[in-house]
Order: sequence, then structure tokens, then C-alpha cells
Amino acid sequence: MMMAIIGGGYVGLILSACFAKMGHFIMLIDSDSDKVDVINSGRSPTYEPGLDEILSDHIGRNLIATTCYDRIRESDVIFICVGTPPMPNGDTDLTMVVSASRSIGEAIKGSQRYYAIVVKSTVPPGTTENLVKREVLKYSDKSDIGFAMNPEFLREGHAIEDFMHPDRTVIGCNETRTGELIELIYKEFNSPIIKTSIIEAEMIKYASNAMLATKISFSNEIGNICKRLGIDTYSVMKGVGMDHRINPHFLDAGIGFGGSCFPKDVASLIRVAENLGYDPSLLKSVMKVNEQQPKIIVELLHNKLGDIHGKSIAVLGLAFKKDTDDTRGSRAISVIRELERAGAIVKAYDPLACRNACKEISGLKCYSDAQAALKDADACIIMTEWPEFSKLGAEFNLMKSKVIIEGRRISSCSDVEGICW
Repeated sequence: MMMAIIGGGYVGLILSACFAKMGHFIMLIDSDSDKVDVINSGRSPTYEPGLDEILSDHIGRNLIATTCYDRIRESDVIFICVGTPPMPNGDTDLTMVVSASRSIGEAIKGSQRYYAIVVKSTVPPGTTENLVKREVLKYSDKSDIGFAMNPEFLREGHAIEDFMHPDRTVIGCNETRTGELIELIYKEFNSPIIKTSIIEAEMIKYASNAMLATKISFSNEIGNICKRLGIDTYSVMKGVGMDHRINPHFLDAGIGFGGSCFPKDVASLIRVAENLGYDPSLLKSVMKVNEQQPKIIVELLHNKLGDIHGKSIAVLGLAFKKDTDDTRGSRAISVIRELERAGAIVKAYDPLACRNACKEISGLKCYSDAQAALKDADACIIMTEWPEFSKLGAEFNLMKSKVIIEGRRISSCSDVEGICW
């Protein structure tokens, strides 16, 4: 099948590569010419395990990236995968969605072909029908266009596996022809297909991320209580997670959630609720707990060292999770900002994310490995669950004082104190 993917960011690139691997013909469109050049060289602009290999196998064969919208006229299905970043007040910035919708409309104007336009971007409920559909129809001057919402549920670091082996496929569509076409695309996957209205599909994505974020903040709340009781929160949550109604996933207490999805989507859902005249107190508490965790880990540091002004603090881990270079919403970035406000000198290290972290924090001093960051440090904070950090032992002897605080519970060192344990 001929497909056009609008947006060469994380989701669009995974979608393009994996659909190409399945044998479809993919036209990936992005406005960033430098990014397009990198993709056409068979490399990914962002790190994701296994992605470069798929790109190098299919670029120039059944996958090509371009900045030009004209060739989407040849497509049967057009996926919108552009970014939907947060605004300062928590609302979702839909500028790129509007731009993509208008460009699609202009590109297919005058064509006699039937198109299915599928929103993959995470958007507030009502966006596909009230914004995307309106803009495409206005600029295309066509009526034979189908619209749908097909949310993604990809975990960074496991995105290819998640795409190829989904636990469910949600197709939100209000018309039979478009729904059947999208269902045909996913027929090879051995997963349940859930058919809903468009707005219900949009809400499923928000509700899914909000539920996972809630489990994390709940676990951290329990962890903060357990620490004050002097008991092991991991033992407690293991017992909790064995209840089949709860399950053990996302119950590990620690520094909190980050990334490009959970913080943004929960904040956006809060704004959606408020705009409807409802006060989402639980969701607000989820965000409040998440924001307080970095402050708690810095308080633990103060308890150990006293005034940290001028003290050298090694921060190991900058990505919001392992197996990615993504620092968006990373709790490590929040911790570093807290440390810098207190006058501490930060020595940072991450296997992949140093470059992105330096874009977020000007002047951040990153080191080539953990040993270099630990040398002569007054304290160390472990922020990301990279396996190499779990193997650190003698390296901690390079520090001035063996003060080690952890946000992920991966270290086997006996001198470590955890944020929630």
C-alpha cells in the first residue's frame, strides 16, 4: 500500500520504518531538510535500538524522505505524526497539526483519488473532527476524504517491538470505508482491534498515559511514606502488584516520570477538563507528586552534606529512561536545575543523552564516562537506570566523600540511599 507519513519525528520515523519493513511503500515528509538528509542516508536523527538497521535496509527501496508534499497525491493513506508540544499553560500547541492539515489539503486538491487521513499525533479530544477535517476539506476543496484517529502506544527504547507486537490497535473512525482500509493495514498484527468513534480514540490515548502516570505517582507517594516508616517500599509494592486487578507494572517508586508524553499529556488532559468546567483534582495531584520528587532527592543531599553551595555533585543519567537519548521532561534535568539554584557544581554523564541535555541546560559540564564524573565529587546522584550504573562499585572510591543517592534503585552498592527507600 502507498502511504505518506507527515512528520519525521520519533513516532513518524518509527511508523515509516516499520511499515516499510512490512512491505508498504512509504513517503516520509518533514519540513527539516537536514533531518531528511540524515534519514535518506539510512540513519536515524534520534536513537532507538534497531532503527538504523531498518532504515538502511529500506531507504531508496520502498522508503524515502522528502520535504515536498506533492507526492502524497499518490498515497492511499496519509498519517499525521507531527509534534504537539505543550504550551506554558498546559494546553497543547496544535500549530504543526494545522500546518500539516493545510499542506495536505493543498497537495491533494484536484485529485480524483480517495484518501484516508489518519491522525497519529496525540491531540486533545475533538481535534481530528473539529480542526484536521475542517482544514483539509477547506484547502483541498474535496469531499471524498475519510478521517480517522489511530493512537500510538510506543515505548522509547522498545518502539519497534511495540509496533510489531502491539497489545491492542485502536481505530477511531466514523465511516465504514476508511475504517476498513485502516483495519486492512493492521491485519498482519496478532492483536485485538478496538473500533471506536474518533473522539473516543483520542481520549483512549490520553486516558492510557494518565493511568500510567497515576500508577507512578501513586507508587512514589507510597514510597515517600514507606521511607519515613523505615520500611522497604519495593517489598510493599511487590505485594500490591501481585493483585491481578492492579498488576506489577509501573509500581517502582523513584524519581518520577518524564519523557515527551506523560507530563505533556496529563497536563493537556487537565486543561481539557478545566475548559469543560471540571476540576480534575486527581490528575493535578499526579503532577504535583511528580514535581516534588526532584526536590526530595535534593533535600536528601542537603541532609547528607549540609549547604551544597560550591560542592561538586556527580549526576549519572540524563535521559528520562534507559535506551534513549531523550531528555524531554527528564527528572535529571529538574534535579540539575535544583542543584544549580543551590549553587552546586554539577558533573554529568550519560551514555547517550549528554548532547541533548546540554541543549536544555546551557553550560552543563558533561564527562566522557562515569569514572570521570565521579572523580573528586562530594556526592553522586543516580538518575537513569542504565545497566552500567548498576555495576559501579570501586569507582565510587574516586569521590571525595561516598555520598550516593539514587532515584531508580539499580545500584548494589551498600552506601546508597534511595529517594523512596
